[in-house]
Amino acid sequence: MNIVQELKRIIPEEQVTVNETVLAQHSHDESHHDPHLPDVVVYPSDTKQVSDILKFANQHQIPVTPFGVGSGLEGHVIPYQGGISMDFQLMNQILEIRPFDFLVKVQPGVTRSQLNKELKKHGLFFTVDPGADATLGGMAATNASGTTAVLYGVMRDQVRDLEVVLADGTIIHTGGLAAKSSSGYHMNGLFVGSEGTLGVFTELTLKVYGIPEVIMAARAAFPSVKQAVDAAVAILSAGIPVARIELIDARSIGQVNHHSGTSYPEAPTLFLEFHGNESGLQQDVEFAQALAKEEECLGFKFETDSLQRAQLWEARHNLAYAFIHGNPGKKLMLTDVCVPLSELTGAIENAREAITASGLDGAVLGHIGDGNYHTLVIMDPANSSDLQRAEDVNHAIVEYALSRGGTCTGEHGVGVGKMKYQRQEHGQALDVMNNLKKMFDPNNILNPGKVIPRD
Repeated sequence: MNIVQELKRIIPEEQVTVNETVLAQHSHDESHHDPHLPDVVVYPSDTKQVSDILKFANQHQIPVTPFGVGSGLEGHVIPYQGGISMDFQLMNQILEIRPFDFLVKVQPGVTRSQLNKELKKHGLFFTVDPGADATLGGMAATNASGTTAVLYGVMRDQVRDLEVVLADGTIIHTGGLAAKSSSGYHMNGLFVGSEGTLGVFTELTLKVYGIPEVIMAARAAFPSVKQAVDAAVAILSAGIPVARIELIDARSIGQVNHHSGTSYPEAPTLFLEFHGNESGLQQDVEFAQALAKEEECLGFKFETDSLQRAQLWEARHNLAYAFIHGNPGKKLMLTDVCVPLSELTGAIENAREAITASGLDGAVLGHIGDGNYHTLVIMDPANSSDLQRAEDVNHAIVEYALSRGGTCTGEHGVGVGKMKYQRQEHGQALDVMNNLKKMFDPNNILNPGKVIPRD
C-alpha cells in the first residue's frame, strides 16, 4: 500500500507532502533530543479531514503525531516511529469570541499572539504565556503555563471544552460553555496534558479575561537566591495580586545584559508584574517593596511604560536564545521541575550546585510563584561527555524534586525526556494511565512512545 497516494484520496493532494525540507522541519522540536523523519506530512483543514485521516491510520496501524509549531522542549512532536506528522497550520481560525461569557472558541493552530491581537479589540486577553508563540492546541496538549500562572492558573484551568478526534475517528466534546458542572467525569482534565496520546484536538473553548486597568512591572535584585525566594514567598503570603514573579540568577542576568544590551545588576533578581486598578495597585506595590527591603533588596525599579515593560519581559523570555546565541554550535538542555514553595530555596540551591559540579555553563531561573523552576545547561550534543554531564544535572534536579513531593515536569510535559521518571512519580497510578491509553488508542497509533512507557 502506498500511504501517500491513499492520503491524497482522503484529503486534497496539495495538503499531503513528502518534500524533504518539510519532512526535516517536522523531525524535531526545540529540544536536544535526536530528530527523526516522518514518512509524510499532512495539513488537515477541518475536523472531518482529521477524522478521516485517523480512521485510515487506525485501520492500517500507522502512527500519527500532531504538530503545532515545534516549540516543545521534551521531544513531543518527534515521530520516532515514522508515519504521519499532522500539521495544524491550516486550522488557524478564531471561530467565535463571546465577550460577555469571557470565552473564545479557536482551532488548534491559532497562536497565542494571534489570539491576543484579536481579543484586544474587545478589551480582553488570554493569560497563559509560555514564552514561545506556541499554538493553543499544543499548549493544551502539554498543559502549558508560564509566567502568569501564579495569578491566572495554567492551561488546564482555562479550558472549558475541547473537540477531540479519537484514534478511530470518533469526534467527541469534553465539556461545554457553562462555568461549572458536576455532570460526569472531568474529561477536560484528562485530555489537557495528554500530549496527543489520547486524541487530537480540533477545537478549543477557552477562558479569557479583561485587560487590567493598570499593569506595573518591577525588578528587584538581592544579595542571594535565598533572600530572593524568601521575598517572593513573603509577597505571595501577603495576598498581593502579583501576576508574574520570576527568579533569574546572577549568571542569567549576565547573559541577558550581554545579549539584550541591558545593564541590570548581576545578582539574583525577581522580575515582577502587578495587575489591578490605579488606587489599589499603588498600595500593593508599596507593600511588596517593603517586604523586599526586609530581605536586603539591592534595588527595586518600577516600569509602568508599556515599552519598558515589554523590554523587561522580552529579556526574560529570550533568555534561552541569549544562551544559544552566546554559544554557537552548542545546544541547551532545559530542565523543568516543580516543588512545594517551602522546598524552593533548597531546590534552587541544589540545582546551582549540580550545574557547578558538572563543569558545564548554565543558569537557574523559574516561575517561583508556583514553585516551578528551570535550569539551562550548555552542552555539545555531539560530545558524549557533555551530554552525560548534562543528563546527570537533569537527573539530580528531578530526583531532588521528587524526593520533596514535587514533580518531574511543571509545564514542559513528559514527551520522551521525562518518561523514565513516570513510575517513580506515579507508582501504581501509572498502570491506570496505561489502561486508559489502551482503551482510547488500542492500536497505539497516537503519538506512540510518548508520556506513557507502554507495556
